[in-house]
Amino acid sequence: MKTYQHLFFDLDHTLWDYDRNVTESLQELYEIYGLHDLGISSFEKFFEAFHAVNFQLWDWYNEGKIDKHNLRKERFPRIFNHAGGRSDAIPVEFEEDFMHRTSSKPHVFPYSKEILSYLREKYQIHVITNGFNESQAKKMKSSGLDVFFELVVTSETTGHKKPDPRIFFYALKKLNAQAEHCLMIGDNPLSDILGAQRAAIDQVFFNPEGKIIDLQPTYEIKHLRELESLL
Repeated sequence: MKTYQHLFFDLDHTLWDYDRNVTESLQELYEIYGLHDLGISSFEKFFEAFHAVNFQLWDWYNEGKIDKHNLRKERFPRIFNHAGGRSDAIPVEFEEDFMHRTSSKPHVFPYSKEILSYLREKYQIHVITNGFNESQAKKMKSSGLDVFFELVVTSETTGHKKPDPRIFFYALKKLNAQAEHCLMIGDNPLSDILGAQRAAIDQVFFNPEGKIIDLQPTYEIKHLRELESLL
């Protein structure tokens, strides 16, 4: 086992429970804004449309095909269209309400805080995320994760998105750290695992669903608790 000094964590889907937090927010929005009356016949249709459209937009964002402004501008009109709703009837505050509501949710993955408490006694721990500054800061504060991290690096701050190695190089430079002394922990095979590999940083693939991937991460875990025996 190498001697690591710095641990880099992804945020969404690794520590912060994106799916649970978003689902709660979408359920609230469906009821509050009466989306049934705007042509979306069920919450299930709304939920399915959100996942189909949102992940496509985020893929485009990560590939540099769409920017933050247009991602947010186009998200719910596309979702409403996909779900058979009236996109011309979307309340102007809908996107903002979704962002605020979701980022304010507290749910994290099982054992997140326990493992971070354990690890910060032995390592310096940080976040590297492709999310936006304001929403990621709010997520960490609302969930109580903010107290654990020394450095938070976002794609919005650096101008580079994982798997571009330059976002990792930015973190290394800020910390005056060497790649061989760092470890990236994340759930996304491309942005987290491939990105870290491109920067010559070891990786832990957090894979609770047991996905089969083409890449060969340095380590693989199904539960965050396994980091205790690893580190």
